[in-house]
Amino acid sequence: MKALAALNVLSIVWLTGCAVKGNTEKKMPDVEVPVFTLKSKDTTLHRSYVANINARQNVELRAKVAGFLESIQVDEGQFVKKGQLMFRLNDAEFKVEVSEAKAALTSALAEVKGAEVEVRRVQSLVDKKIVTGTELELANAKLAAAKARVDEAIAKEEKAKINLSYTAVRAPFDGIIDRIPHKLGSLVNEGTLLTTVSDNHAMHVYFKVSEKEYLNYVNNKKAAHHTPQPATLVLADGTEYKHAGKIETMEGEFDQETGSIAFRAAFPNPSGVLKHGASGNILLTSPISKALIIPQKAVLEIQDRNYVFVVGDDQKVRMKSFVPEARIDEYILVKSGLAEGDRIVYEGVQNIKEGSTVKARMISAESVF
Repeated sequence: MKALAALNVLSIVWLTGCAVKGNTEKKMPDVEVPVFTLKSKDTTLHRSYVANINARQNVELRAKVAGFLESIQVDEGQFVKKGQLMFRLNDAEFKVEVSEAKAALTSALAEVKGAEVEVRRVQSLVDKKIVTGTELELANAKLAAAKARVDEAIAKEEKAKINLSYTAVRAPFDGIIDRIPHKLGSLVNEGTLLTTVSDNHAMHVYFKVSEKEYLNYVNNKKAAHHTPQPATLVLADGTEYKHAGKIETMEGEFDQETGSIAFRAAFPNPSGVLKHGASGNILLTSPISKALIIPQKAVLEIQDRNYVFVVGDDQKVRMKSFVPEARIDEYILVKSGLAEGDRIVYEGVQNIKEGSTVKARMISAESVF
C-alpha cells in the first residue's frame, strides 16, 4: 500500500509538471500599442538663426587735428541731432594759421597787380619799338608766376580754415553717443577716438544660412514676386521683439570655411530697445503644403539614423528608416522614407522588437498633433 501511495504521488507530481510546462509554452498575449495613420497636412516651418544686431549707422568720431580738448558739450548715452556741437578743441593755433594765410593771399594779390602794371608798361614800350618783344615775354611770365602764387595762397587759406573747422566736432547724424574715453583737458592727436555715434532708429540684423537654405529663399522669393520675406527677432531673454522685420539683402559671396552666406534683415526701433552690438536669433517661417509630420516620441534614433515602427496588415511591426527635413518643436518633418497611409506606432517604441506581433489601438491623427 505504501508503494502504491508513493507511485500515486509521483504520478501527480509528473502531471502537475506537465501542466506547468504546457502553460509556459502558451503564446504570450500581443502587446497593445497606440497606432496612428500618417497623413499629410499643411504646416509652417520655423527656422532659427543666431543673429548680430547692428545700428543702421555706427560711426567712430575721431579727431582730425591735434589739440587740447577744450570743451565737452554732450554726455555718454545722450541723444544728439545732426550738426550738434559735441567737442571743441583749442583753436588758437589754427586761427593764427588762418590769419597768416590771409596775409599771404593779400601779398600775392598785390604782386599780381604790380605784375599787371609792368606788363602794360612793357607793352607800351614794345609798341613804340623802344624795347624788344623778349622784354614783354619776361613781363608776362612774371605775371603768370604771381597769379600762381595767388592760387597757392588761396589753397593755404582754405586748408587753414578747414583745420580750424576741425576743432569743432559735430554729430554727423541723429544718434546715441557711446562712451567718451577722454576727459576735459586731454591732449588728443590726429586720429584719436573721441566717441561713437549710433543711429538706432532702424537696426540691421545679420544672420548666416547654408547654401541650400539660400537657394530655397531665392526660389521662394521668385515665386512670391520678389516680396520681402518677413522675419521675427527673438531677443537674448527669449522674448520676441514686438516689431516685425523683413529681409532686405544678402552678401555677395559664400564663406569658404563655413559654406554659409550672410543675410541682412531690417527692424524698426522706435522705442530704442535694440542696441548696437546686441545678439539674438532670427526666426523665419515658411508655409509647407502636404507635409508629413511625425511626433518625436515615435522615432527611434540608432547611430545617427532615424526609424519608426510601421504596423503591417499582419499586425507585425517592422522598422522603417526615414530622412528628416527639419524639427518643429516636438515633431519631425519627413523628407523621404515614409508615405501617407503608413500605420506608425505612436509611443512605446523601446518596448517592441522588429517582427513582433502587436495589438494596434488606433488613435486619430488629430490627437497626435
